[in-house]
Formats: sequence, C-alpha cells, structure tokens
Amino acid sequence: MNLAALAGRVRAVTPARVFVGRTGTSYRTANLLALRADHAVARDAVDAELDLASPALAATTERFGLFSVGSAAADRAEYLRRPDLGRRLSDEARAQVAGGCPPGADLQIVIGDGLSAAAVDTQVPALLPALLTAAAEAGWSTGQPFAVRQCRVGIMNDIGDLLRPTVIVMLIGERPGLATAESLSAYLAHRPRTGQTDADRNLLSNIHRRGLTPAQAVEHITGLAQAMRTAGTSGVSIKETTAARALPTAAPPEADPTSST
Repeated sequence: MNLAALAGRVRAVTPARVFVGRTGTSYRTANLLALRADHAVARDAVDAELDLASPALAATTERFGLFSVGSAAADRAEYLRRPDLGRRLSDEARAQVAGGCPPGADLQIVIGDGLSAAAVDTQVPALLPALLTAAAEAGWSTGQPFAVRQCRVGIMNDIGDLLRPTVIVMLIGERPGLATAESLSAYLAHRPRTGQTDADRNLLSNIHRRGLTPAQAVEHITGLAQAMRTAGTSGVSIKETTAARALPTAAPPEADPTSST
C-alpha cells in the first residue's frame, strides 16, 4: 500500500491530524490555517453562554418545559477561574430547583453547559427525548429536566441533596479539542449527595457526530442506570460489562473520558 492510500484509510477513521506533511520545518499553509480555525472554534465554545431560547434549543425547551438556573459562579469569567464555584448551586438556583422539580424520581436528567455550550446545542435536541422515551419504556419515573449555567460535574451532589433521585444523569459539554467542539458527556451517579467524588460517578463520553450516536448513548446510559439501581451504588464498582448485562444487547465499548469536572 502506498503512502497516499494509507493516509486516506487512516483519515477515514480518525479526525486526528496525521499525514499532514510539512514545508521545511513548518506546517503547510492550508494545514496551519485549518489548525488556527479549529482552535478558534474551541475557544469560542468555551466562552459561549448557554441559551435555552437559542434556535438550536428553543423547540426542545418548549417541548419539555426546560428552565435554567445558575451555579455559584457569577459569570463565565469567574466560572473559568473558579471551578469550585461551578460545583455548587447558587442560593437562587436551589430555590428554583426545589420549587420546579418533584423529588424522589427514579431518573433525574440535568443539562450542564460545562466547557462547551455548543455541545449542548448540537447533541441535546436528539439525546434528551430519546433518553426520556427509554426511561418511560423501562417504567422509571423521571423528574423535570432542567439546565445549569456555569456548571461543573460536582454540582450533581447539590442537586442530589435537594431532589433525592435514585439516579442523576448529567448531560454536559466536554472540554473542546481541535477535532470537535461539539462533544457531550453523560455523568451518572446513584443517589448523589454531599461528599461524593468522581469515584462515585460513571462517565460516558464522546457523544458527537464522529463518536457515539444518540441511540448508542441512550443504550449505554440506560444500561448504566439499570446496573446502578440493581447494585444500589455507582462509580468504580459499576463496570461497562455490568451495565451491558443490564441491556437486551451489549453496547459498544465506552470511549475515553475527555470532559472536565
């Protein structure tokens, strides 16, 4: 196989920058411009604000009655400087969540902007209805889904203290890379509460056009949720094989996590 054919086969299965060539010791002009453009997209995704009324989310917001609350970070700049504030609800948000969501649901879905509101815009409109449908088919009660601005994964503990669901699923934007700024993660925890850490959570990452499809993601999420309900716990004791056994058919292997907590 010649180099051009090999490069074509590799590029068909990965967006990584391979076989890009060079001019002297530098990138070729086209490759350099593409790199700068992708870097700009990633920076824009980190800085963007979540807007449930945006063209991408408006129909989903209306259909499911989504509302948004804020973390303890006052704005995007503070959120990026102070990750700890993104792990706590503001006082106003606590009141809104307590007043707007019924407690004790089998499954509570939360949407977080994380480090890419673009990922939420792109993936949630297909993923949220499919996930709610799968939960209904499983016979699970679901809480009122809502969104959190300036959100880190650890905020699941605050929400768990307030609503006491059996399982929380947080759909949150991943840290953008140079391959895509539209990748979403799903974090799951069984009865999350103050004091839980990443070891008490499970992660499904790389939900995007060239990663997991919404249908695949829903299969993984519901499998993990069922495994948690059966075992009465979550985190390191729940493995992908355990979750797969809870499904009618096994799901493909989980991708490596890339999102920030």
